[in-house]
Amino acid sequence: MNQLILPFAVDSTPEPNYKDRAINRLTEQDKAFHDWYRFVLSYPAHLVRDYIYDFGLEPNSTLLDPFCGTGTTIVEAKLNGIEGIGIEANPLAHFAASVKLKWDVDRTGLNRFVRLVADETLRHLSEQGIDDQLPFQGDLADLPLLTLHPDAAKLLIKNSISPLPLHKILVLRNCLNQYQLSPYYAHARLAFVKMLVFCASNVRFGPEIGVGKAKMDAPVVAPWLAVVAQMTEDLASVDGRVFPNCVVHHADARKLSALVAPASIDAVITSPPYPNEKDYTRTTRLESVILGFISNNAELRALKKSLLRSNTRGVYKGDTDDRWIANHEKISELAAQIEARRVELNKTSGFERLYGKVTKLYFGGMARHLAELRPLLKPGAKLAYVVGDQASYLRVLIRTGQLLGEIAEDLGYQVKRIDLFRTRAATATKSELREEVVILEWMG
Repeated sequence: MNQLILPFAVDSTPEPNYKDRAINRLTEQDKAFHDWYRFVLSYPAHLVRDYIYDFGLEPNSTLLDPFCGTGTTIVEAKLNGIEGIGIEANPLAHFAASVKLKWDVDRTGLNRFVRLVADETLRHLSEQGIDDQLPFQGDLADLPLLTLHPDAAKLLIKNSISPLPLHKILVLRNCLNQYQLSPYYAHARLAFVKMLVFCASNVRFGPEIGVGKAKMDAPVVAPWLAVVAQMTEDLASVDGRVFPNCVVHHADARKLSALVAPASIDAVITSPPYPNEKDYTRTTRLESVILGFISNNAELRALKKSLLRSNTRGVYKGDTDDRWIANHEKISELAAQIEARRVELNKTSGFERLYGKVTKLYFGGMARHLAELRPLLKPGAKLAYVVGDQASYLRVLIRTGQLLGEIAEDLGYQVKRIDLFRTRAATATKSELREEVVILEWMG
């Protein structure tokens, strides 16, 4: 059996525009609502618009995103007057996407509310000798710093936030949490999330999450208010306009039938996880823990079990999604290639031994999802799946888009084409991998 090994350099050079890193960035004109809080691996709004136009979607259409993330597809659907339904298993991402769709909040009331909470926070900090606008000059040992419960603290990436910024964050969070019944609470809380990650923490994205230079101190109140101010500007930009109903459900994309009406979906635009060693729960770990969406290992495990299996840290005894592709010859061969490569390189860790298994679980999970989706689609429904080739498993190349297309065909879909969206550098191999959009049609 020939092994399909990714070289350190690709032989063919893609068209220059596909290599442009800016193609995946959120443009300045697209920042409204989308930029309230955005998953770092999100695709751009312009890509969604391209396929809304390509699919000929109109105001009476219904667009589904079964791997919704922080809501790019559904927000863009709403902006374009199209009814949207999102499905998202990660509670933090579900919260963010849901708030980004709430545009009927009173702006004056929101500003008064956050000013009230800000003043309370500043008063609490001042009583402890902390001026949030100036770097702390005293001895931290003299401060009764707030900390997380040990079970929650263990979930954080080490050094992802320093003690004093964490204390300030927790003071602001506690003041905000006194008003959970307020109509402005959700928007203020989402602004808190963005401020936490991008202003107060030490986390960095490149695109993998990591830890940068430690911030021994950082202001929290003023940056939080600035995020809210941007929110109110965005809300003002749509004042008086009427938009369709859009909703995001907190659920598993492999279990859709209870949430979506039969034969109700005109189109799907989505980007599922890719088969690699990226633990997607790590990317939102800091904010998930501090907001209380996950508080201990048991809750983290439950979250991972609700996700498509795409990395070895999310594989559990009893997983059976691989049965959906048990007869798919190419995927079986691919898993065997990965295992043979592991043996050849004498890689013996528990995670490395699961590389072949998780590959089958990933494609099996996607097959299960596509099968579950069929009765929900209208005849002639168009689907766009943004996926990327991968080489995380010992440099064995996984042609994600091609294999997903074959799985879809086996389930009765038609593969219309596979579009190249961009190429991206593989971290381990320094080579270029394709990120593609698999275009399907369901004829019914």
